[in-house]
Order: sequence, then structure tokens, then C-alpha cells
Amino acid sequence: MAKSPEEMAAAMIANMKANTGKTLPQWLKVTKACGESKHGAIVKHLKSEHGVTHGYANTIAHMHLKSDASHAAPDNLVGAQYAAKKADLRPIYDKLSKAIARFGADVELAPKKAYVSLRRSKQFGLIQPSTATRVDVGINLKGDAPTDRLEASGSFNAMVSHRVRLASAADVDKQLIGWLREAYDRA
Repeated sequence: MAKSPEEMAAAMIANMKANTGKTLPQWLKVTKACGESKHGAIVKHLKSEHGVTHGYANTIAHMHLKSDASHAAPDNLVGAQYAAKKADLRPIYDKLSKAIARFGADVELAPKKAYVSLRRSKQFGLIQPSTATRVDVGINLKGDAPTDRLEASGSFNAMVSHRVRLASAADVDKQLIGWLREAYDRA
């Protein structure tokens, strides 16, 4: 059964010593000693100087900075995205996140303030409740021609090449999951 983003983050932290050689508190000492203060610089340091994979480096950096995107509170960020007028859109996110989590153990759903980044070794997509009636799914499929449904991202978000607009959970279909899976495979 697919894990929730919260369960995935907890599993990463629980398995950190076995997979990286150090516990989270030990890595936090390393990040403090490195002197970096920006998320990207911490991730780069952990990857280049300590051979930590991107997912673990990202988690450690977030925990070090206690940023808004911290894995300690991903449900709070997602909950805030789907609050008030956007509450009816939450089933779309839930259906998408469950399907994407099945792609592999290396999938990372990284909640930010306004959207959820979909990552593997690099970002392959994002999920954003853009209006009170629509969720936009950004997908990195550079080189693929746009269609009526898989439109060019345009000004939506420069981090993705395409966008699909969703109005209900029924819009999360095999075609959309296929595009996301292709983007994941390329990441």
C-alpha cells in the first residue's frame, strides 16, 4: 500500500542511519558545522562532501533550517493549501499523491507554501491549487508537444514545461498519471 508523505518522511528519518551512516541529530551537527545558511547550499554540501543522496540531503537541510517546507509539518502546509474556499479540491490532491507515491520509494512529495513539489533526483512536477475551482498539475516533459489537455506551462510556472488543469478527482485518470510517470522516469 502506498505511503502518505508523512509516512515517507518518517521512514526516511527512521532509516537515515542505515542509509547514510548517521542519525538525524548527527547530520544536524554536520550542517551546523558547515556554516551554510541557505537550503540549496546545505543540500549541495551534503551531497558533494558527504555523498548523501538528494532525498536525505533535502530532508536534513529542511530540518536544519526548520523551514516552512520542513518534513516535520508537511500536512500543515498541504492543509493550508486546501483550506477555506479550496477545501473541495483536497480529494484531487489526495488521489494524485497516492498515485504518485506508487511510482517508487524515491518519490519525494515536498510541500511548499503554495504547492507541492514532486521530486526524484530532480523535480518532475508539482501540484498547485491555483483557484477555488481548479488544481493545476505542472509536469516536466521538455520536448513533448503540447495538446489540448497537456498544455504548455506558459506563465504558470517556469519550473515545469507543461500544465494540466483539474476540476475534480475524476480528472485524475490514466492519461494524467501516464504523463506524470513519464516525467518521473526522466527525472
